[in-house]
Amino acid sequence: MTASTTRRTTAARARLAAVGSIAVAGALILTGCGDQTNDSGSESTGSKSAAPLADKLPQAIRDKGVIKVGSDIAYAPVEFKDDSGKTVGIDPDLAAAMGKQLGVTFEFENGTFDSLITGLRSKRYDIAMSAMTDTKDRQEGIDSDTGKKVGEGVDFVDYFTAGVSIYTQKGKNTDIKTWSDLCGKKIVVQRGTVSEDLAKAEAKKCTGGKTITIEAFDNDQQAQTRLRAGGAAAGSSDFPVAAYAVKTSGGGNDFQLVGEQVEAAPYGIAVAKDNTQLRDALKAALDAVIANGEYEKVIKKWGVEDGSVTEATINGGK
Repeated sequence: MTASTTRRTTAARARLAAVGSIAVAGALILTGCGDQTNDSGSESTGSKSAAPLADKLPQAIRDKGVIKVGSDIAYAPVEFKDDSGKTVGIDPDLAAAMGKQLGVTFEFENGTFDSLITGLRSKRYDIAMSAMTDTKDRQEGIDSDTGKKVGEGVDFVDYFTAGVSIYTQKGKNTDIKTWSDLCGKKIVVQRGTVSEDLAKAEAKKCTGGKTITIEAFDNDQQAQTRLRAGGAAAGSSDFPVAAYAVKTSGGGNDFQLVGEQVEAAPYGIAVAKDNTQLRDALKAALDAVIANGEYEKVIKKWGVEDGSVTEATINGGK
């Protein structure tokens, strides 16, 4: 999920061509409505077979054979539960490919998005992989609302690029085209994301006694449910997620994308600052799956080619 900090530069880049491909993926694996989280559950993905990069991992992780992953598993198509309850999506598929390189299993454990870095700090997780945007605030442990330092920060291994989109009920609120059009209206978002942050920033710009009413939820599917029921004028999510919802919810009859996506920035795998060996091992594994074509297969499977990268980057967020 795109991080809860307004980026200093805005790159408005439409990637609507990817929507058609996402529709194909949506026809294969449909996500259900409502909260799909299960805080007590976890799921493994990966391989312990011949692994060319196993020696790059910290010995403690090699001994366990597992990398514990904190993730909000309700964010299709990045990570979500399919009809059988299996964790699927872009992140689990990439993790499985990286696991083959490292000789470990990536074990996904569900948590709310805004608690993942705290879980990483407390060592509940080894990494956080959850469509999390790499930003300077997160790297430095800065609370984007207060500007105050709240932790030691994290390092990121960047693996994808995504912007933020607005969507509405299909055929309704046709006057909404940009963020400024939300003044005097209500928007639903996931808590702790840049969608929430952008809404807060835009609300401060509203004039004529108007403002933006913001309703934030623990996960994006709760926000979608609220919008579907007519409880708001618009919703906002990362572009791949918004596009997937538009194409799959109600057979494509519930929502529509409006305007262009904004705030394009990298998704990163978050790693504790003091775990540089794990960070570098993840980068090596990601570079390997990019080089061997596994990365491209995953990106094409989920119809998000326009967000692909050609190499892994550490702390590339601004």
